[in-house]
Amino acid sequence: MHGEPVLVTGNPTFTTVTDDISRVVENKPPRVWYIAFGVAVSFLMVFLVAFGYLLWEGTGIWGISVPVSWGFAIVNFVWWVGIGHAGTLISAVLFLLRQRWRTSINRFAEAMTIFAVICALIFPGIHVGRIWVTYWFAPVPNQMSMWPNFRSPLLWDFFAVGTYFTVSLMFWYVGLIPDLATLRDRAKKGIRKVMLGVFALGWRGGNQQWKHYELAYLILAGLSTPLVLSVHSIVSTDFATSILPGWHTTIFPPYFVAGAIFSGFALVMTLSLIARKIFKLEHIITMYHLENMNKVMMVTGMMVGYAYSCEFFIAWYSGNEYEAFAFINRAFGPYWWAYWSMIFCNVAVPQVFWSKKMRTSIPVMFVASILINIGMWFERFVIIVTLSRDYLPSSWDYYSPTAWDWLTYLGTFGLFFTCFLLFIRYLPMISMAEVKGVLPQAHPHHGNGQHH
Repeated sequence: MHGEPVLVTGNPTFTTVTDDISRVVENKPPRVWYIAFGVAVSFLMVFLVAFGYLLWEGTGIWGISVPVSWGFAIVNFVWWVGIGHAGTLISAVLFLLRQRWRTSINRFAEAMTIFAVICALIFPGIHVGRIWVTYWFAPVPNQMSMWPNFRSPLLWDFFAVGTYFTVSLMFWYVGLIPDLATLRDRAKKGIRKVMLGVFALGWRGGNQQWKHYELAYLILAGLSTPLVLSVHSIVSTDFATSILPGWHTTIFPPYFVAGAIFSGFALVMTLSLIARKIFKLEHIITMYHLENMNKVMMVTGMMVGYAYSCEFFIAWYSGNEYEAFAFINRAFGPYWWAYWSMIFCNVAVPQVFWSKKMRTSIPVMFVASILINIGMWFERFVIIVTLSRDYLPSSWDYYSPTAWDWLTYLGTFGLFFTCFLLFIRYLPMISMAEVKGVLPQAHPHHGNGQHH
């Protein structure tokens, strides 16, 4: 234990960790939670109105056109899927790498993944216009012997994102079981105790149960890890398999995965800063955790910046005039403002984390995390809307999202935050069992307050 950073400050014990995390669920939430919940539900209502009007009128209410036939739907889908990467990465990949600092942030990062993927799945579901036939995404056996087009990216997304969501949900739930049992034992009576008892699956914390639990957790972590890499690789392959200049490139899968981790960590940072402040969890989500996340964002930000420069280099080196035009158009065409916003947010902003002073400054990391997520949204926007200048100049047009595009997008924030706020209200946002595992008392050689 010598030389290891302190992961939980304030000389905690098993009891104080349980009390500190459980009180968030058991006590009445602070007033700011109610305000945030009211705002989130308001945005959710906005989404429902936009969704209802879409069903009534069709996709003509959006700003899509022939060169930009996907518009906001695909921009927001890819952005939300990217947001969903950090949770499984923190939980599964860092778990397999034995990174103990993940324990204070993995639970709400996993929850964030699930809610972000739900928001992502909405967009391919509704962009088809006739959502009552979206079951055709899946290869459902039927009497007509009709099958979906297996060469269609829609089908690839169905399997990639659907599998990722299912495994992430199982991983999140299995990790919750010991904590649900703790809350069940602390609950006095009523429906709450019954529900916690049902979902705790009879957990008593015996030796055999821990043995089976750890094996199941390890297997799910092993399943989740390749999915982190595969899901956004497949989403990016949707673009890369086309023959459009600027899309038809092999750099897309690693570039998209790095960007997804980048944006996912940024949102985890935003949420953890708010949660630790409101619920007074600074001693569990410490500066050490935040600094590590800033380092990950800095590295992935540089990977994304490298990918941007590679794209320009290949466009020049290939000698393909259409490819060169696509990238010059991105930087100096009608959407130059979106391109340079992307460069500023994704490449310039993370460089502040070279300085330890900036890396440990709460206001700096809060603003930077929000700017990074804005920048990553612009990245997807730039990739999609610069198609407004395709091979055929007569079809060139300036894509402009309509109010319904914006309302649908903003409404998904309502869905996301409504789910997230309900999660932190009723379930432990930090894994009690795992945080206890990194305390000095959990070390087999710990005794009488001394480390041996």
